[in-house]
Amino acid sequence: MSHFRYRAIAPDGREVAGVIDAESARQARSQLRQQGLVAYEMVAGETRAGQATTAPRLGPAALMLLTRQWATLLAAGIPVEPALAALIEQSEEAATRTLLAAIRDELRAGHPLHRALASHPHSFGSLYCALVAAGEQSGQLDRVMLRLADNLESSGALRQKVLQATIYPALVVVVAAAVVGALMLYVVPQVVAVFQNGRQELPLLTRLLIAASDLLRLTWPGLVAGAALALWSGRRAWRREAWRETLQARLMRLPVLGRLAVAFDSARLAQTLAILAGSGVPLLTALHAGTAVVWLLPLRRALQAATGEVREGATLQRALGRSRLFPPLLVHMIGSGEASGRLGEMLEKAARQQADEVSARLATATSLLEPLLILAMGGIVLLIVLAILQPIIEINQLLH
Repeated sequence: MSHFRYRAIAPDGREVAGVIDAESARQARSQLRQQGLVAYEMVAGETRAGQATTAPRLGPAALMLLTRQWATLLAAGIPVEPALAALIEQSEEAATRTLLAAIRDELRAGHPLHRALASHPHSFGSLYCALVAAGEQSGQLDRVMLRLADNLESSGALRQKVLQATIYPALVVVVAAAVVGALMLYVVPQVVAVFQNGRQELPLLTRLLIAASDLLRLTWPGLVAGAALALWSGRRAWRREAWRETLQARLMRLPVLGRLAVAFDSARLAQTLAILAGSGVPLLTALHAGTAVVWLLPLRRALQAATGEVREGATLQRALGRSRLFPPLLVHMIGSGEASGRLGEMLEKAARQQADEVSARLATATSLLEPLLILAMGGIVLLIVLAILQPIIEINQLLH
């Protein structure tokens, strides 16, 4: 049996969209007519088993907005399926309507909500589904969805800060490389050719600049090919977990970037554990879900080892502190939460503290990196200008 994405007109004139299972498009239209719908667009999809792979993918911003709207409807007392229908009608994106209609079909087939969401892993990750399952089991799905929306919003803001902090240095490097390349390939040969035609002995800096320009003009195709090959090789090597773990371990030892990366991962882990623990999810289940949000493989290995120790009866503070990779303040706040019985509350405070630390370290790294890049670019351009001006200055001195 195949599924068909349709757009139809309801008896009251509203436009509706969704997914329907049928043997053929004709049978699908017949089923819609029995529901009082007049289909004006029918697109065939793949078989039902392949639905999870053909469903559209929601971006982080769209997922956050959808979760916020869904939580608001649930908090107003609207059941899950009618809330989905309202979201389908309200959504302006056809892809979102198709995805929500597929989820609604799963609910109508008798599957729980977290199972329906899990059939679309590209949009709803394991953490999202685990939280929804916890909300269904506790009967507090609306509160869990609100906390999930807050978590998605704070995580998105943290990612945005990191992205904004890396855009400017990247632009400076690209512009500097373009300026230096244009000077060395086009400007320097034309200006220096005037001095080479004469019999004047050129200064050492000028001769070095000419040699560098000639070498760059001869080898730039090879340099471009080598850079492309290095990029391709780096991407293939990055897929190897052992090589990636070694590189990330070296990154963690860097003075500024290493502590920033650890703080970023620790903030995401603390946010995840806070929302799971606050929703009544068992600690071991929360730790397993938290492993998925940790990017640094050494931290992930340490968290997996800590999960094994907690399973054997150790406290989370002692298990995390044994590796000495997690921030000490995070470990101590977890220990305080375990001792006082307020682990969820202390994890939320730890998440805020780690997010603040990421913001502070980003500001520090940006304030240090930006002037260093500008100084480096200015120094290279200054050397080129001096190499060009030195012969001119010597000619003027001879004439006088």
